[in-house]
Amino acid sequence: MHTKLIPWLLDGDVSIQYQVHRDLLSIERSDLQMRIETEGWGKAFLSQQKSDGNWGMGFYQPKWISTHYTLLDLKCLGIFHAIAPIQQTLFNLLKTQKSEDGGINPARTILQSDVCVNGMFLNYACYFRAAQSELVSIVDFILSQQLPDGGFNCRSNRSGAKHSSVHSSLSILEGIHEYTSNGYSYRKPELQKVANDSEEFLLLHKLYQSCKTGKVMDKKMLMLSYPSRWYYDILRALDYFQLSKHPFDERMMPAIEILLAKRRNDSTWPLQAKHPGLTHFEMEKAGKSSRWNTLRALRVLKHFNIPLKENQF
Repeated sequence: MHTKLIPWLLDGDVSIQYQVHRDLLSIERSDLQMRIETEGWGKAFLSQQKSDGNWGMGFYQPKWISTHYTLLDLKCLGIFHAIAPIQQTLFNLLKTQKSEDGGINPARTILQSDVCVNGMFLNYACYFRAAQSELVSIVDFILSQQLPDGGFNCRSNRSGAKHSSVHSSLSILEGIHEYTSNGYSYRKPELQKVANDSEEFLLLHKLYQSCKTGKVMDKKMLMLSYPSRWYYDILRALDYFQLSKHPFDERMMPAIEILLAKRRNDSTWPLQAKHPGLTHFEMEKAGKSSRWNTLRALRVLKHFNIPLKENQF
């Protein structure tokens, strides 16, 4: 472990402190997790919640201050799952936002649910312990949307896309992981098979390459951004693979090498880009050293046992 970085990371928000202890030091600090609700970024997000339980203008508008993306942000902080206002909001969403196809659908003019939205929703809904009975139709919808190449594409049921998208596939993988990790059982074996297929889809692309040409699919996928929103990038993908305890696969190595090359002279990783849109507040500044990206990079390297030379810090 890069011990010189630990004090710098622990000078960050309490959510960073909690995850550093949990993921890098292997110490569960429930006292830190409980403070996320009342301090720093967690408190700031919760303070924006309106009397009707929503954030922004409702479930999905505007990006990135809507209820949907705020709940995703709160989940990613590692905030304690049993927070009554959040659970009540989830209960209301599950009663009001479903489409005829069973999926969560914020659109009023498009009948087909978006699979990427449903992957993200499953991710935080399971984290905050939504009732399994309310998730049944969402699981059914997700399983109905898998493409023959193993992954998912949010355009498949809307405009007939035949090839999976790494964006959609990763959102589904994160949702399935949270579902299976929190004791949900409905159609669990099928979801695990889908997860294996989607992981293979990402690995076939070496996390960022075209499987036909070997070229970079999109240079933005190599940029380290946070929060990720719905966008795919190599660090988000690698972080998923460490979170799911996936064994090392040689096809990850090109992405890991790019990640290592992005380390700065002070041993930190930068926040290279942000996704345009409204935010409640800025956790970090683009172009500066990022505790989020440094934490995530270090836990990826720790899980896959990738050696990291000590730089002066």
